This record gives sequence, structure tokens and C-alpha cells, in this order.
Amino acid sequence: IRLQKGATGGAFICEGSGEAIASGMLDMYHMGSIQPAQLTEARIWFESISVREACARATPADLEELRQNILLAAEASERGDFDERAERHLDFHRILARMTGNPIMVIVMNGVLDVLRHFIRTIGEYENSFVLPSRRRFMKHMENGDADAAVAEMEPSLKRLQKNYLSR
Repeated sequence: IRLQKGATGGAFICEGSGEAIASGMLDMYHMGSIQPAQLTEARIWFESISVREACARATPADLEELRQNILLAAEASERGDFDERAERHLDFHRILARMTGNPIMVIVMNGVLDVLRHFIRTIGEYENSFVLPSRRRFMKHMENGDADAAVAEMEPSLKRLQKNYLSR
């Protein structure tokens, strides 16, 4: 809602975006209404759906964007740039959400990933050397259009991350 003063003023509804959802989720996290275990659990659920739909709808350009993301994450990891590595890994999941072609999935995943970004920054650096090899295996399944295998590769990796996050 935009408020405008004057004779032609009033309250006007502006074009919406998903920022309100992400902002609301972050507020809920800060107030303790969303616990880290709930956050990471929901992420795993949403990811499985996202991966299935992304696999079904993937274009060659989408697959290339994922490949480039993996390369950027590997470069950040080699440089020891934790913040960049974490951001690239989160972007990987944002790309998958966009690949679903569903704006609701994009908005919800962006909200979850924004809160997760805050959580990751709070816990600091952590070991995740298993992620890049898993991503490379995941990509082979995506390229073959095998959603079941892609989910089977992604889910254990996310559960391992969840365990690492929550142990900190």
C-alpha cells in the first residue's frame, strides 16, 4: 500500500512482490516463531517438489545456468570465500525454484532461503565439501530428466546440511 497526500491522495495498492512473504518469514524467525529445525525441514520438503518440477521443465539454458552456478561455487570454495560459496549454493536453489515456472514456489523458496541465509551467517563457516560432488551427480540426473534420481541425490545432501546446521 502506498499512501499519497493531497487532493488526489489516498491509499493505493501497489503491484505486489514476494518481498512481504520473505520479510514476514524473517520477522517470524527473529521472534522465535520459526525454529531452525522447522526451517531446514520445510526447505527439504519444498526442494523435493521444486526439483521434480524443475526436472520436468528444464530447458538447455536452465541447465547451463545450474552448471555455471556450480562452477562459481567451486571457485568460491577454492578461494576460501565462505560468504560467496554460501550465496552461490543458495542461488542454486533459487534457480531450481525459478525453473518450476511457478511464481508461488519462487516466492516461498526465496522466503525460506532468505531466512536460511540469515541462519547460515549466524552460525558461521561450516564444512560442506560433500555438496559440490553431490551437485555434479545431481546435474547428471537433471540432464537425463530423471526426477526420482535427482531428488534421491538432493535430499540426503540437504539432510546432511541440516544436521550440520543444527549441531552448531
